[in-house]
Amino acid sequence: MPRSATVNQELRERSRERILAAALETFAAKGYEAASISDITAAAGVSRGLVSYYFATKEQLAAELLDRWLDGIAGILTIQGTPDERLAGIIDGALMAAATTLPIQRLAITLMMQPTTHDVFARVEQAKSGRLALVEDAIRDVFAARGAADPAVEEMLLRATLEGVTVKLAIYRETFPLEAIRTRLYAGYDLPAPTAPLPVLSPAVDRLRAK
Repeated sequence: MPRSATVNQELRERSRERILAAALETFAAKGYEAASISDITAAAGVSRGLVSYYFATKEQLAAELLDRWLDGIAGILTIQGTPDERLAGIIDGALMAAATTLPIQRLAITLMMQPTTHDVFARVEQAKSGRLALVEDAIRDVFAARGAADPAVEEMLLRATLEGVTVKLAIYRETFPLEAIRTRLYAGYDLPAPTAPLPVLSPAVDRLRAK
């Protein structure tokens, strides 16, 4: 019996997701530049033709993964509450994303910082410019409501701080005291101390060392 259009669509979606998962795993293990389509094909357990059907180039795979990463950032638009509650939610959301989605965070960091791949990141970011502007404006609105003299600078500083935390966490996953950093961020913005820790690994403060 022929498969229905719905079943065929579900199978296509599963294949596509399998390829994307394999690409992320391969990029995380080998780095974007060293990874090949053949590596991704092997990791996904599919034919090269199937990978090429969905993604003509390695850059298209990376772009799709980055596209989803940028969409995830837009989750802060759903945070409700007072300005203080929204700021705390933005901080917690960024820290949780950094701690629980390290492979995609590492990919984004790599593409941003490597001269040979920066253009890939820039093209995806430009395609999402409108949605990112909404995120930036939402953060600026929070700082404006808190009485900041220059909400735009405060937004940029917060993002730079959180991105710096993400970089350090990606490098020093086993020794990074995430909860202590979170508490310090709250204090720096005169927010009430967190009432419960984030549900992620957070070693005691000592020294950052790679393991």
